[in-house]
Amino acid sequence: MEARTFTTLEFNKVIEQLSAKATSSLGREKIEQLTPSTDIAEVKRRQQATQEGCTVYRLKGTVPLGGIRDIRPACARARLGGTLNTAELLDVASTLYAGGRLKGFIAGIAENEPLPLLEELMNQVERLRDLEDQITRAIDENGVVVDSASSALSQVRSQIRGAERRVRERLEQIIRNSNSQKMLQDAIITIRNDRFVIPVKQEYRHAFGGIVHDQSASGATLFIEPGVVVTINNELRELKMKEEREIEKILLALTSSVAEVADALLHNVECLAEADFIFAKAVYAHDVKASEPIINDEGRLNIKKGRHPLIPAGKVVPLDVELGSSYTAIVITGPNTGGKTVTLKTVGLLSMMAMSGLQVPAEHGSEFTIFEGIYADIGDEQSIEQSLSTFSSHMTNISHILRKITHKSLVLFDELGAGTDPTEGAALAMAIIDYVHQRGARIVATTHYSELKAYAYERPEVINASVEFDEQTLRPTYRLLVGIPGRSNAFSIASRLGLPGQILTQARQMVSKEETKIDTMIASLEENQRQAEADRQEAERLRREMEEAKRQVEQQLTEFDENKDRLYQQAEEEARRAVEKARKEANTIIADLRRTAQEERAGIKEHKLIEAQKRLEEANPKLRKKKAKQVNVPVSQQPLEVGDEVRVLSLNQKGEIVDKVGSKEFQVQIGILKINVKSSDLEKLKPSKPQVTHQITKFRSTRDPVRMELDVRGNTVEDAILLIDKYLDEALIGGLNQVSIIHGKGTGALGIGVQKYLKKHRLVKALRYGGQGEGGLGATVVELK
Repeated sequence: MEARTFTTLEFNKVIEQLSAKATSSLGREKIEQLTPSTDIAEVKRRQQATQEGCTVYRLKGTVPLGGIRDIRPACARARLGGTLNTAELLDVASTLYAGGRLKGFIAGIAENEPLPLLEELMNQVERLRDLEDQITRAIDENGVVVDSASSALSQVRSQIRGAERRVRERLEQIIRNSNSQKMLQDAIITIRNDRFVIPVKQEYRHAFGGIVHDQSASGATLFIEPGVVVTINNELRELKMKEEREIEKILLALTSSVAEVADALLHNVECLAEADFIFAKAVYAHDVKASEPIINDEGRLNIKKGRHPLIPAGKVVPLDVELGSSYTAIVITGPNTGGKTVTLKTVGLLSMMAMSGLQVPAEHGSEFTIFEGIYADIGDEQSIEQSLSTFSSHMTNISHILRKITHKSLVLFDELGAGTDPTEGAALAMAIIDYVHQRGARIVATTHYSELKAYAYERPEVINASVEFDEQTLRPTYRLLVGIPGRSNAFSIASRLGLPGQILTQARQMVSKEETKIDTMIASLEENQRQAEADRQEAERLRREMEEAKRQVEQQLTEFDENKDRLYQQAEEEARRAVEKARKEANTIIADLRRTAQEERAGIKEHKLIEAQKRLEEANPKLRKKKAKQVNVPVSQQPLEVGDEVRVLSLNQKGEIVDKVGSKEFQVQIGILKINVKSSDLEKLKPSKPQVTHQITKFRSTRDPVRMELDVRGNTVEDAILLIDKYLDEALIGGLNQVSIIHGKGTGALGIGVQKYLKKHRLVKALRYGGQGEGGLGATVVELK
């Protein structure tokens, strides 16, 4: 891109606005170097980085970029063996801390939101926490090397404080002495040339001895270091020199540490500068209400509601421009100050922004292509006195452009052919557009010449456009109307401004009928365009209303699903509580049965079993079952059964089925007659009435007898215990006093485990191995309580 184009299209002003969004000099430096790229892969990468920055800014609102410093000069000096001062070292520590904080910030967002480019950038930032800690432990936030930086420094500063204390004590003795006070200008201790002194009147200069270090402007006061403190001040001076040497050693060691990782620090700086640059673009996009453009390499441009970023939001008029699909050239006509030049600049500037990786102030879905060059011949509107030199200047610039253009160029001509004879200027303008079109470049040109309107109609690759003019207010609306050429508004304006009607009538007669027809046609096109735009806006309003209604319905469905899930959860919780209650009740019932058996020492009576069974049934949760949806089948299509009221079709008589005499034949009673009729000759009228039956539930008065023995052979001890526990409960309910547990001999482990458990069982009164005929050592006889 040529530097002149940047100035003409005011890209440099966009750079100034963008630069104000950066938080560091590093970011501003990258912004100042920003130029459009002609590599589509690079442009897409830039746009993706900007979009990721916008995502972070949208989610968080702010980005922690504070503390980034330009430490490149410090790193270079450290490499050369120089010593960094405390401010430079603190800048290094601040940059390291800022890098670590930003790295963690991006990593946290990337856990839930994909940020591949920012993650890759931040992964390159080395934390270098050891160096940061070394610097911050040695230097405080005010740039002072702290006592704890080294043991030697701590010791020498302790000595300095002791010497200063002794000097002050001696001087305070002097200024508190009543004889000395009359010789002092003020009873204070001050410092001159890094030495403690007292202000003495001129006439008493020899009273204290010592050294005169300074005097007041009038000469009436001398600042004297009394002889009694000269030695201590000398000692203090030596200690401070020693302190300086120790500080120098500390700074030299820290500088050496910086030099060792200078390459990593410089790479960190580059990454942080890029991050600052990306987030500056994101903030700028937010401020100008920009969106991410679609990038292509096919010469296709489609700007939707594009706005010039340098015009205030309240004044800018959005424009729609499409170029490169149906047509490759746009010729814009219209009145002066109508917005033609702004249209040219908007198309060129937004294209440059998109190619630079900036989001553009246009609606989402706007499309931009990659141009190898953008060329503009745009100048201020000239008056009727414009001279040949102005025309020559335009032709010189246009000649330069024509030598440079390729099939991937965008050419912007403002008032093409102006500044010369109208006939020659129009012909020259058409020839230039033809030449540029033949080279395959994209063109947007403005003109006053009416000849170019017909030129655009005759060429399918060229389209007319105009800027709208309101005849009622005599002001342009700045709206671009593509497909409609501009028309002369001279007569309308003159009439509304009071020009006599006779002059207007004569002027209209001088205009050819063809010109009048063209103006009438253009006026009709403009009216149709306005109506179409109104219809489009109404359709857009209806579409938004439908989308809002759809959104509300979807939201209601979502809320319904959420409520349904909540109700299901409540039902499950209630069922769980009911089952838990039933389980507790069952346990209580069983405990009561056991206690009853123990108290009565006999089998449980039948009425008690019935009562327990009733309590168990009452404890079961009653779950309501959803009724199956009934399908209504017409009576005539229902199967025939005995008792159904039917019509005998062949006799047209009603009757009732009393018997089935075959697979497809029934006996039907009609009055007092009974006849056999095939099912195909019957039509069902009413189904038989349901018979009411009474179901009597009879509780079984006797239980299945409980066996006298339980065989647990082949089970583990744990499984055998479970079987035994259940069996003993059943034996107790069944009224048994003695049972046998068959565990077999084997290794003896199962028998030992069973007996060990039975000895502690609440229902076991006594136990022994089986005797002869009882299984011997392979069985255990249990006596129940």
